Amino acid sequence: MADNNRILIADDNQPNRELLEAYLADVDCEIDHAADGQETLAKVKSFRPDLILLDVMMPKLSGFEVCQKLKDDDATRKIMVLMVTALNEAGDIERAVQAGTDDFLSKPVNKHELLKRVTTMFRVMKLEDENERLRRYIDEMEAGRPKR
Repeated sequence: MADNNRILIADDNQPNRELLEAYLADVDCEIDHAADGQETLAKVKSFRPDLILLDVMMPKLSGFEVCQKLKDDDATRKIMVLMVTALNEAGDIERAVQAGTDDFLSKPVNKHELLKRVTTMFRVMKLEDENERLRRYIDEMEAGRPKR
């Protein structure tokens, strides 16, 4: 896994934040917390997470609203969002997808499922970064080649 991965745990329930952090103890990453939607957006700017474990039902701004704002902003669009919520109806999942979530996990959270999804999301981020580097390299090589 890449060095310096950062996870922001956004949940208004402190025991939930503590449980998620405990589940992530063996993941090589930095962790920070937010207790509501507005604090989540503020922490995104200061902490610059790679992944957000985002509760849906939070005060001030819902997880749906936070996710939509992140995905609508070019500066934060690439942050991976894993919505973690007690909501598990088809309409809730559809709304999460429409907001731009990268994945969805229902509470109560299974530790092994959480760890697998987090490590998979970090792997996807690493592959996307490598793909972007290769695209830039190809563009640079093509720009330096004489036109026919």
